[in-house]
Amino acid sequence: MSGPEPDPAADAGYEDAPPRVGFFTDTSVCIGCKACEVACKEWNALPEDGLTLTGMSYDNTQGLGASTWRHVAFIEQPKPVPAPGPPDPEGRTLLPLATDPAPAQGTQSPQGPGDMRWLMSSDVCKHCTHAACLDVCPTGSLFRTEFGTVVVQQDICNGCGYCVPACPYGVIEQRPEDGRAFKCTMCYDRLGAGQEPACAKACPTESIQFGPLDELRERAALRVDRLHEAGVPEARLYGHEPDDGVGGDGAFFLLLDEPEVYGLPPAPVVTTRDLPTMWKHAGAAALSLLSAAGAAHALTALARLRKGSR
Repeated sequence: MSGPEPDPAADAGYEDAPPRVGFFTDTSVCIGCKACEVACKEWNALPEDGLTLTGMSYDNTQGLGASTWRHVAFIEQPKPVPAPGPPDPEGRTLLPLATDPAPAQGTQSPQGPGDMRWLMSSDVCKHCTHAACLDVCPTGSLFRTEFGTVVVQQDICNGCGYCVPACPYGVIEQRPEDGRAFKCTMCYDRLGAGQEPACAKACPTESIQFGPLDELRERAALRVDRLHEAGVPEARLYGHEPDDGVGGDGAFFLLLDEPEVYGLPPAPVVTTRDLPTMWKHAGAAALSLLSAAGAAHALTALARLRKGSR
């Protein structure tokens, strides 16, 4: 039986901290408008970092980075979908879900062989319960807020880059101009003023939902049940489990395919989990070396004494 869920703000020393907040991103209603990206850049005064298409996708920002703290992935799959159904009695056209099963092998889609399935997903820093970036930061630039989120203080960052490989999601990046690390702050300044983050405020379909993490998890579970009842068995939650490899994410997702399809690791693990064991083994190895060096020195001294007594 699992123990109580970790409280990262309390663990960081905050007393009477407010409820932990986070993001629930429902990719099933994301339309790829990138309003969240624009709102994030505008509020946080982030520089433009690329408007060139890759040639592989309509996505021009490609991924999270030092100047892209919200990234809407465009995932195009050669997976045909059925044609729209007939109008219902009220005159509305019934559109199939993107995850409806494809035609059987050997048959063609009603829309032709070149149809695509589009999956949209707005990615962001996960604000992990057990954040490896915090563990490795030597200056305290990365800190845990009273809301349970993880923030980088750019004026304290020395550009060491230790946090970059420590993140199991590949979220943090250094700016080439000065080497400082940047990532989503979940609009910490807005939270302190009682406002929701800019990306959630701007999302027109409520794909990005913000609020107390416990409430978001309950809402997400109900949403998955409704999708399953509607014939979308592929719907699943990602990053919501408090006992996963990072202690649960402060930003979790409803996905319509495997995590790898969205560029997410299937089983993320805090990269510093083995540090205590590693230090223990390193200490044992150091003691062994010291013991061996001491024994060698003693043997050498004994040999010299014997040689001198002859």
